[in-house]
Amino acid sequence: MTESPAEPGILGAAALTVADLFRDRAARHRDRVALEQDGRRWTYGALEERVNRLARALAARGVGRGERIAVLSENRHEFVEAELAAASLGAIVACQNWRQSREELAYCLALADPCLCLVSERFEARLAEAGGGALPGLVFGPRYEAALAAESAAPPPDRAEPEDGLVILYTSGTTGMPKGALISQRAMVARAIIARADQSAFPEETFVAWSPMFHMGATDSALAALMHGGKVIIHDGFDPAALVAVLAREELGWLSVMPGTAEPLLEELRRTGARPRGVRLVGAMADLIAPAAIAELTERLQAPFRNTFGSTETGPGPASRGRIPVGATPARLSKVQSSYCRIRLVDPEDREVPDGEPGEVAFRGPSLFSGYWRAPETNARDFRGGWFHMGDVMRRNPDGTLDFVDRVKYLIKSGGENIYPAEIERVLLASPRVSEAVVVRRPDARWGEVPVAFVARRDETLTEAELIAACRAAIAGYKVPKEIRFIEEAALPRSTTGKIRRHELEALLSPPPA
Repeated sequence: MTESPAEPGILGAAALTVADLFRDRAARHRDRVALEQDGRRWTYGALEERVNRLARALAARGVGRGERIAVLSENRHEFVEAELAAASLGAIVACQNWRQSREELAYCLALADPCLCLVSERFEARLAEAGGGALPGLVFGPRYEAALAAESAAPPPDRAEPEDGLVILYTSGTTGMPKGALISQRAMVARAIIARADQSAFPEETFVAWSPMFHMGATDSALAALMHGGKVIIHDGFDPAALVAVLAREELGWLSVMPGTAEPLLEELRRTGARPRGVRLVGAMADLIAPAAIAELTERLQAPFRNTFGSTETGPGPASRGRIPVGATPARLSKVQSSYCRIRLVDPEDREVPDGEPGEVAFRGPSLFSGYWRAPETNARDFRGGWFHMGDVMRRNPDGTLDFVDRVKYLIKSGGENIYPAEIERVLLASPRVSEAVVVRRPDARWGEVPVAFVARRDETLTEAELIAACRAAIAGYKVPKEIRFIEEAALPRSTTGKIRRHELEALLSPPPA
């Protein structure tokens, strides 16, 4: 009996990576369809051969363990191949958000400092504009296929370890620029295990990856499916008609429906009268979708709604195990804690609050990310005391469920996208004609929430159209304020310490008619 459980041989025997699990599925189900896109299908055997060829092509171009590969592309099968090849090499895929402005994209590329870029033909010019054109790269399409054809399909040597980073997913930053959340292979495996244990995504079944692959919704679930022997159908964005067609012919484990997409999908279901073949579970972020829409959607799909509370950083935790029954119009949206995690609710001094009192969520669990890329000060603050502090405030009920209260870090969730006011405020304040700018959230029937700006002018001739144009030139379209209200600087509500009381500004707004 050994007295040292940390010996390398023991640790090695306990190691398990995304690449290991995918290869095991490929060995068992070589003729099963793994990926499908635009009528083309790749079996597990064919996909494994392509991933092996890509891994060798990347290694030949200097990609090694810990190196970053930037990927800028719409949803394509090559995106998934890149993630699986990186999993084999121990490399990290920095998933670039093509919705970002040139300035934001350039910042994210520089932050990741990739040694190589993979890009689709659609975004090749965008990559060059953002400063990535000088980097070595491969363009999806004929050039990419030629690179794969030149390599062997034999498995490359295993180089990855569970704690190696796998993807960098960018989240909005409180300082106005995105942060790169590093998600390890260990975390990605844990997220797949939790999804299966909690039956929150049914990864062994079919999943439609329509939301952007640069977000966790598509990347996490696609990789989970391929680690469990499921099928991934890739769509280039949200297309209600295409989704309804899939629903009519496929049995799905989980259908992702987010704010901004529920009503268009319902309209298509009403128009066609389509009867889904079978859906086990639907939806996410119930707090930002109209209760009546939840009731109708679950009734039409005959599937309960997934009542989630998670994040890019935590995965499905802390609380995504809840369900809204078929046909129910929810009056409360209390959350059920996810499996394999611990939650504390703490006050500003990190003391645990009693049940019934609001506290910031502090999280522990194997699905947790490995910190923000090259952000030591942020990591020191958010991981203080050995817990990840999410910046969200919840209240624990007597039955153990959790109610969302507010956000410590003021955040706008619009159609599945996270927007921090600072991202917009820094653009507005860059104008010498603006003396103060405050962005708040307004409820929206389609998107859940949208940003609205209150602006104090130095120049009374400044117009809303000029500020909107400045925002469109500097930030992603979904971050552009839906409305700008001009206000006297003295009328901005402030606390005794001078901080803006955003909630008082929110009270001046009302949602537009549905």
